[in-house]
Amino acid sequence: MTQQKKTRSSTRKKAKKHLKNNKLVNKATAKKTAVKKLVPKVAVRNSPIHGRGVFAVTAIARGARILEYTGERMTHAKADRLYGDLHDGSSHTMLFAANDKVVIDATKRGGPARWINHSCAPNCEANEEDGRVFIDAIRAIKPGQELSYDYNLVLEERHTAKQKREHPCHCGARKCRHTLLGDKR
Repeated sequence: MTQQKKTRSSTRKKAKKHLKNNKLVNKATAKKTAVKKLVPKVAVRNSPIHGRGVFAVTAIARGARILEYTGERMTHAKADRLYGDLHDGSSHTMLFAANDKVVIDATKRGGPARWINHSCAPNCEANEEDGRVFIDAIRAIKPGQELSYDYNLVLEERHTAKQKREHPCHCGARKCRHTLLGDKR
């Protein structure tokens, strides 16, 4: 009788373990599927806007989730320590403030989203979800078009004419505001 209890008990443990493993496999499969949906048909090339840019290789539908902005995750304090002096007065940065606690540093380990340029008439927007940043299409994008979103940079100090000149926009949009800086709220 004791042996039967052990057998049933060990069988239950094996069954639970098997179910757990199945759940993990299913989660892994689901993650791979979700990642496939995020894997865009884009290419990084030289950009007429600025430096490098990200271009659609195939048509992208309005509302499509295109890319995730990836890189090393750190606090704002750490980002300031690492890059404060380096980025002082520079409009070129690959740091994205995901929320009040997290900055994503795409400088060394970032994905292609780090090359998306600013535009005053963007075809994408950046959306934060649970500390992650995703790039979504706000209108249909044709093959060959460059992806862009409005950086809408806001500095702690006053947005003076000098500050605006130090953060120039080169998007060429009809209603270009000529700066990466957004409205100070």
